[in-house]
Amino acid sequence: MARIGGRGYRRWRVWLAVVGGLLVAASALYAGVQLTQGDLGPSDTAGLIGLPLGVAALVVTLVGLRRPPAGDLAQLARGWAATLAEQVKQDQQRQWRQLIGDDTQRINLSFTLRPEPGRAAAAPAGAGRLFEETPTLPDVAAYYRRTCPRRLVVTGEPGAGKSVLALELMLALLEERAEEDPVPVRLSLAEWDPTVPLPKRLARHLVDVYDWPAQMAGELVSQHRVLPVLDGLDEMDPTAPDGSPSPVAPRARAALEALNAYQNGRAPAPVILTCRTRHYQALDSRVRLIDAACIDIDLVTPPTACAYLRQRARDPARWRPVLEALEDDPTGTLATALSTPWRLSLAATIYARDGAPSDLLRHATVGDLDEDLLARFVPAATALHPRPHRPYTASDVHRWLARLAAHLDTPSSASEAPAGAGAGARTDLVLHQLWPLAGSGQVRAADAVLTALAVLLPLALAWASPHPGLKTMSVVAAVVAGCHAARGSMDPPARVRWGRLRTKAGCRDLAYGLAFGLALWPLFGIVFKPLAGLGFGLALGLGAGLTRAIGREPSMTARPGDVVRSDLLQGLVVGLVFVAGFLIWAGPAVGLLNGLAVGLTYGLVVGLVVGFTRTIGCEPSTTARPRDVIRSDLLRGLAAGLAAGLAAGLGWGLLHGLTLGLAVGLAAGPGYGLAVGLMVGVGFGAPSGRRYLVFVLCSRGKLPWRFGVFLDWACAAGLLRFAGAAYQFRHRELQQWLARHPSPPPA
Repeated sequence: MARIGGRGYRRWRVWLAVVGGLLVAASALYAGVQLTQGDLGPSDTAGLIGLPLGVAALVVTLVGLRRPPAGDLAQLARGWAATLAEQVKQDQQRQWRQLIGDDTQRINLSFTLRPEPGRAAAAPAGAGRLFEETPTLPDVAAYYRRTCPRRLVVTGEPGAGKSVLALELMLALLEERAEEDPVPVRLSLAEWDPTVPLPKRLARHLVDVYDWPAQMAGELVSQHRVLPVLDGLDEMDPTAPDGSPSPVAPRARAALEALNAYQNGRAPAPVILTCRTRHYQALDSRVRLIDAACIDIDLVTPPTACAYLRQRARDPARWRPVLEALEDDPTGTLATALSTPWRLSLAATIYARDGAPSDLLRHATVGDLDEDLLARFVPAATALHPRPHRPYTASDVHRWLARLAAHLDTPSSASEAPAGAGAGARTDLVLHQLWPLAGSGQVRAADAVLTALAVLLPLALAWASPHPGLKTMSVVAAVVAGCHAARGSMDPPARVRWGRLRTKAGCRDLAYGLAFGLALWPLFGIVFKPLAGLGFGLALGLGAGLTRAIGREPSMTARPGDVVRSDLLQGLVVGLVFVAGFLIWAGPAVGLLNGLAVGLTYGLVVGLVVGFTRTIGCEPSTTARPRDVIRSDLLRGLAAGLAAGLAAGLGWGLLHGLTLGLAVGLAAGPGYGLAVGLMVGVGFGAPSGRRYLVFVLCSRGKLPWRFGVFLDWACAAGLLRFAGAAYQFRHRELQQWLARHPSPPPA
């Protein structure tokens, strides 16, 4: 209970009180300065004295609105876990179908317990199989449940089916899950920074992939309602040029140290880990996963391969030569090549409808057969999954995927790589990180120019406006937005998180925003007047700083009303800063009116838009796709631009209407609103989404125009797969082969 309503609640009130105290002090200072100047009437004096009192009353009211939620978190977490289990089940069923070749027939893999020299878990048997349990061979789900403690390492050769076995285990655990059982959640280890604690990484994954509120995700992890299934320990460090594992493997070692320290109370916490056999055996026994059972996936035997091909084939007669070769020569080239689920499913997919499976018998070596299967795979998958309208050609698909594979095989720069990532080839295709593929300099330049041109659109209204400030405002907004868009690093798609204001990073962002606003003081002083420039720069800087400080990660409580209230309070606090800036700018009468118009309009619009368009503090019902992250970021930028434009248009319209006449106000308001709205929405509101759109524009002719649609199609065709909020090639061998073959092979 203390996590939601206790210490965090008290800290939230402290920070709100600090911000409110600054606002009260600023209003009191302004009132004192005005009173010392004299020449004020009784009504003006009363208004100045009441100003700090009114601001103080408003702050006290806002603090009082926050109430700690009640409820049994343990009971709530049970319900949340049930919702998460349904999400994970739907997501993993889709990925399972992609991994087995878009079919329902499975290869019944077998595995053997590998003895470990150090501390190991108590395993139920020396061997097992994927499904169809027998009295002597338990299936993988029963094997895991009888392991004590429930810590399992799955190893195997490349293409042996480690990911498939992990998925089968997850689905079996979900289908037979009891109320108290944790929910298995799969993470790719390739992009994990081991310096980030595993619980924090798990919670972040629930937020990014399954769209869970951060506080609810953290509660699920802290109560051990999530079972981590960590895929690809061997992908954390680069391999030697000959493909052998690195004997040092610093990231893998750090990950294992973190997993060995991962506990549930006084017992080792359950975990499932996959790794290639050679890579895991290359690690010193002292750094391997302790208190765990290690199983090694066996090669597919010829009888198992024949049973799979008979079950999957629509015309078994076409496969008779292959089946006879497997039965007659169980140690030959064909049997050796098809001894892994990856190659076996490749062959079944390629010859599912067209071609003669007997062509598999023409190859003298396993390497030649591998090359032939990989060369035929993209054309076969393209033919098996044609688009209803404007189908892709196999040559185009090959070139597009090869370009993506080559990008992943190119070591990323420090600004592009995730924190803690190694220098080897990457595996994750994250949409908002792909822009260097089209040329870093070209994309940055195009982003800056297009953003500046978009912000300059109100200049057409500026020429018809009698007020010269609108022209200057449009140019200044375009320059600021263009410079911001030319940055070499992009923040991830932003969400709102109040608690970040309590961290050093949040305070640093707040200071950066304030420095940004004060740096614009001389510029605004030239346009208006020095005191007005100080007031507007202070308001803009603090507003931008607060928005940046609390806009990085999501944070929601368990109740919809608390979420909406939190978003409204966020907007109102930023709005109050604008009120203070306008008071310094234009005095108590005009300044208070315009400050309230701009600040409170901004606060209400942002609060309502953010509070009611995102997940309102309840369990999500769907899984976030990689494209949804970009779409959400663009919608958030649109909401920010609309809010800022409405506030600026109303404020400037009222200001000019009161000081220069109604006609001037009506002419100036829309122009100012459009300028500010475009600057905020296009320039600052959705940098990741905007950079992705510019990347697609710069990749015209090199990648498909509807790039996200193509990636989703490639997943449906079995060429790629979803991996959380990213895409991955279906198998690393396919990624490496495409990187080596940028042009499609001859038909």
